Amino acid sequence: MSVFREMRRKRQQLSDEESIGILQRATSGTLALLGDNGYPYAVPISYVYSEGKIYFHSALSGHKVDAIRNCDKASFCVIDQDNVQPERYTTFFRSVIAFGKIHIVEDEMEKLTTARLLGNKYNPNQEEALQKEIESGFSRMLAIRFDIEHLTGKEAIELKT
Repeated sequence: MSVFREMRRKRQQLSDEESIGILQRATSGTLALLGDNGYPYAVPISYVYSEGKIYFHSALSGHKVDAIRNCDKASFCVIDQDNVQPERYTTFFRSVIAFGKIHIVEDEMEKLTTARLLGNKYNPNQEEALQKEIESGFSRMLAIRFDIEHLTGKEAIELKT
């Protein structure tokens, strides 16, 4: 038996390939953590997906960092489409939710790889500028890795073809 729930509306479920495609093309999502005093803490954040993992960067301290250090379970949600259909009282949506374990990256090479992955996603083909940014901000940057254990994508039934 899986620790993760199966999707109730299976006809609306996206394939793993479609879900990964959404993670690859989107630029932001909402990271959900167990925050202070047991309250959920959800924060919008930029990211990059690579080989079954999601990478983020952060300041060295703060609510998000404290939550990650206190509990390694997390979820991450990306909305790919949200086309409101007022006359139908619905939306034509497509989204992905990932569940997994989240960690502060301690290894310097993995931290550098994370910085390069993020830099190349958000400012591609700018190696010299990226190198300067890494040199100036690397010591103040925290790298975070989210290891995906379960991935579910879903879309409005109207988008199924």
